[in-house]
Amino acid sequence: MPGKKTALPLGLYLHIPFCAAKCAYCDFYSLPHSEEKMDGYTAALRRHLEEVAPQAARHRVETVYFGGGTPSYLGAARLVKLLKAVKKRYHLAPDAEITLEANPDSAGDWRTLRALRRAGFNRLSLGVQSSDDAVLRRIGRIHTWEQAKQAAEAARRAGFENLSLDLIYGLPDQTMDIWQQTLRDAVALAPEHVSAYGLKLEPGTPLYQQRESLSLPDDDLQADMYLYAVDFLSENGYGQYEISNFARPGRASRHNLKYWRMEEYAGFGPGAHSDWGGVRYAYNRDLDGYMAGELRLSESSEIPPREREQEYIMLSLRTVEGISRREVEYGYRRPFAPMEALFQTYAAHGLAETTEAGWRLTPRGFLVSNQIIGALLEAMGTDEAMRLDRAARGDFRVV
Repeated sequence: MPGKKTALPLGLYLHIPFCAAKCAYCDFYSLPHSEEKMDGYTAALRRHLEEVAPQAARHRVETVYFGGGTPSYLGAARLVKLLKAVKKRYHLAPDAEITLEANPDSAGDWRTLRALRRAGFNRLSLGVQSSDDAVLRRIGRIHTWEQAKQAAEAARRAGFENLSLDLIYGLPDQTMDIWQQTLRDAVALAPEHVSAYGLKLEPGTPLYQQRESLSLPDDDLQADMYLYAVDFLSENGYGQYEISNFARPGRASRHNLKYWRMEEYAGFGPGAHSDWGGVRYAYNRDLDGYMAGELRLSESSEIPPREREQEYIMLSLRTVEGISRREVEYGYRRPFAPMEALFQTYAAHGLAETTEAGWRLTPRGFLVSNQIIGALLEAMGTDEAMRLDRAARGDFRVV
């Protein structure tokens, strides 16, 4: 284990690219699983963790996230091996959040879940998506609502005290009544965390190819579904902390908060992304190459201050914490006035509101966040152009 001089916080993401079947909406890197492939991949992932560990000698790992794909298909023995490698090679915080994503059909055995819990996994994220079996079949999910309930019960019996459920609205043939029932059913399972995502038709997916023939909720209905979820979850004790995420007090996903707060994280596995040491990079989506030890990057770039500033604006406005006036002016050394004027306009239309630190978007503002963020970035760009023009004319006071 690294020495005690560890102070820098870090999150680890381990990508498990195996699925029993590809969902009709999914564009993540995932492949069919076999025992041979999974054994070989587990060995490759452990090697990768060991190779990178020396670079993290001064870091404290606060979160570990096993995502996919469907990590639960890897099986308890392999998952425990990977977590043991993390514990052995990295300085893992005693209270680290260790999350496992799972599909309900692969998480119904409480004894398996108990083995994972005893090994150190302490947060389980179930991809439920809907409680309507017809909707589940329509989007290519291979589990039923009954299996989702059984998985939640098995998780509790195994000792998991931090359970998250993923839900999707805007699905084909999904009505408001179906969505409302899904929310009621989900809350009845008493999870600590709920993610409610709007469907995105990603190019190359079956749903995208079928988009002309799909019966999809229109934009107005999707907006109503979202706003209903915000109100319903709030009434049942789930505070919204990000556009699509809701949690009971103290149960926000610490790992995902790293993304939105621009903290460092290191990804492992084909297709995994990282933001570490001022560099953003990702590995090729090539399972066989990765297993052969070919750690090739699909992208890698240092992030200039200007881009970091834009990221801060975009990511902070995804959260209920919102944007900090002080961070913009003192952290990025930029005047806040151009954005302040826009926020006041948005507030007049119920899209934004003030905080002690600055501004945040309301739930209605989240619905049009892309347009709002675009306008804010444009305002900052215009301000930058004015500053440079004045500097070119010799007025260096504004630079």
